[in-house]
Order: sequence, then structure tokens, then C-alpha cells
Amino acid sequence: MSAATPVVAGKGTLGTRTMKLNIGPQHPATHGTLHLECEVDGEVIVDVIPHIGFLHTGFEKLAEYRSYNQFITLSDRLNYMSSLNNNIGFAMAVEELLGIEITPRCRVLRVIMAELGRIGDHALSIGLQAMDLGAFSIMLWTFVEREKLYDIFEAVTGGRLTTSWTRIGGLSRDVPDDFVPAVKKFVDYFPGVVDEIEKMLNRNRIFLKRTIGVGALSKQDAISHGLTGPLLRACGVAYDIRRANPYLGYEKYDFDVPTAPDGDVYSRYKVRIAELRQSLRILEQAMENIPSGPVTALDTKFALPDKFSIYNDMEALIHHFKLIMHGHGFKPQAGEIYSSTEGPNGELGWFIVSDGTRNPYRLRCRPPSFINYTAMPKMVRGQMISDLVAVMSSINVIAGELDR
Repeated sequence: MSAATPVVAGKGTLGTRTMKLNIGPQHPATHGTLHLECEVDGEVIVDVIPHIGFLHTGFEKLAEYRSYNQFITLSDRLNYMSSLNNNIGFAMAVEELLGIEITPRCRVLRVIMAELGRIGDHALSIGLQAMDLGAFSIMLWTFVEREKLYDIFEAVTGGRLTTSWTRIGGLSRDVPDDFVPAVKKFVDYFPGVVDEIEKMLNRNRIFLKRTIGVGALSKQDAISHGLTGPLLRACGVAYDIRRANPYLGYEKYDFDVPTAPDGDVYSRYKVRIAELRQSLRILEQAMENIPSGPVTALDTKFALPDKFSIYNDMEALIHHFKLIMHGHGFKPQAGEIYSSTEGPNGELGWFIVSDGTRNPYRLRCRPPSFINYTAMPKMVRGQMISDLVAVMSSINVIAGELDR
């Protein structure tokens, strides 16, 4: 934290002069990419102006110069904490634009990998939230668990952080033979880890003092700011796209939408803990009902053939050549589509405009981190400076999708 421009005349609630305090982007709690220009009256925050753009990459503009399948490698660089969820959400948007149906096996495998991605994102979010408030051990535990998930991701996709696993109309490859045992082992083991985290934090006096009643939002304020995901559900609104507008067959799974009434930092922690358990419920059901068959749609006008076929079948090689090489590729009809999925941080939406060519004419992402971050000033006004760190960690801002 560094002080700059020491005084401005009195907005202070204590009858004193206020001063500007710059927090970040070089502060550990701001992830190296967030800058908060705070106006403080002593230790009390009077106002906050968030500055973003330190990780701006221009993903949406880059999409105009790439085919739809090529953009998949950029989609998982948005929220790099749960790249699989981005891959799946973008592929679904394009498939809706094209009007193609994915196979039953592809649908279930996408659900499994999306829920594993949600668990990895939530677990590390809780660990980093605890670390920001001084409970360092929890962060180490959650990193260990995320590495176990990354072992599964690597076996399936070939990558750990950025996976680029989906393809329009299917998947880049089927899961390996040991996939089901590996996931079942994790599902059986992980509930004990969640129990241990709760034992460490639920009665931790310091953690409770730093979170209960801090950064609270009312239900109406949360709705007015367009919040989604755990932040909205922590304000008592049971809105989850998997329930409100089901996709990938989520309507067939038995799971609850956890909520909390108080809208504060502690409520966001409790909602994420509950959602970890609900994702495990979904995984248990999905693992018992994985259909056999192909993972890629049979329509060769849109779906890339698998690598084995490319190397062994002339017709598959021709389809691959026509879909990949410049000047060919599938070309959706002119039109536009908005499609959304329930990402770990909230509604992940894709707005795509097609002009009938192989590249999107325009592409815009509705990233949950960007929308959720807009409520930051509302949450911290009137709080102490130290509370700002607690609030920031509860939002789980991922700079890749915040700045895009």
C-alpha cells in the first residue's frame, strides 16, 4: 500500500480530511493486476475507484481473425483457474449457432469435466481466501487437491492449466481407460478434505471476525449489479443456470442450489463449500451413466474427425483438410447468438455475430469476474482498510477474464 496525494477536503465521516491510498497492483492481495484507488478517512474507506486493464489481451478482437475452432485455445486463457468450463461454454455457443447436436457420451463427459473444473476453482478460491486472512495451511491443502485434479486433466486433455479440450461438435479426444477409476477415487476422497477445511475455518475466531458482516450486499443490490454465481447465491437468490436454463442434460441430475442469507464474505465462503459437495453429487450420478459411442458429432461438415482416423482413413484426412485449411472450414449462416453456462464464478456468456464466413464477425464474452467486480465499491464503502482484502478475496477475481 502506498499513500499518494495526501489530502482532499473533507468528505470524512469523522470531521477530518480524507486522503488517497493506492492499493495494488503490486500488492499481494490484488494479484498483481488490480489497482484500487481508495479515499480513506483514517482507517475507514470513504470511496473506491477500481482500475483494470493490467492483463488486457484483446481476446475478443483476436476472435475476428481466427476460425471458431482456433478460438478454443484462447477461450481457456480467460478464466485460467477453470479453463475446461470456458472451453465447454464457448463450444456450446457455436454449436447452438450452427444448430448441431452433440453425442450423448460427449454430453456426459463435458458435465464431468465441467464439475471437476468447478471443484478445482472453488477449492483454490477458498484456499486463497483463507491465505489472504492469515490461514496459510488451507491454501497449501487446496493446492495439493488441485494438483490431483490436474493429473486427471492432463491424462484427458494433455494439458494441466490450459486444456483446449473441446472441439465444435465434440471433443479433441475420448477419455483414457483409467479415467473412471481416477475420478471415482477423487470423488470418494475429496469430501474428507472439505470436512477438514470446515473444521479449520468454521470455528476459527480470526476467520469469523474477518468475514461475518464484512462486505455485505442486500439481495436487491446484488440483482441491481447483475451479480451471478456464488456472490448472488450468498445474498439469498437461488439462481443457477444449470437449473434456470439447463444444458448438457443438467435437468436429469439431482442436486441443490445452495444459498446463504447475509450476502457477506462469510456467506460467500459457505456457499462455495456447499457447492463443492453438490458438484460431488453430480459427479457420482454422471459416473454411473456414461454412455458408450463416439464423442464427436457424425456431421463431417462441422466436426473434426479424431486423430486416429486422420492418420488411417483418406476420407477423414480430406474432411480434416477442408475444415482446417484457410478458405475452407465451416461457415455458419449469418446471424447472432447469445449462449450462457454456469461457470464457477457465475454466468459465463458468449455473444457471437456471424456474417456467413469461417470467422466470427464479432465476439463478446460476458465474464462473471468483470460483472462481479463492479460491486466492489458498494461492498467496501464504510468498511475498514483491512476489510478490503477480505472482500477482494471473496469475489475471486480472475484477471484473465476480468480484462480480456
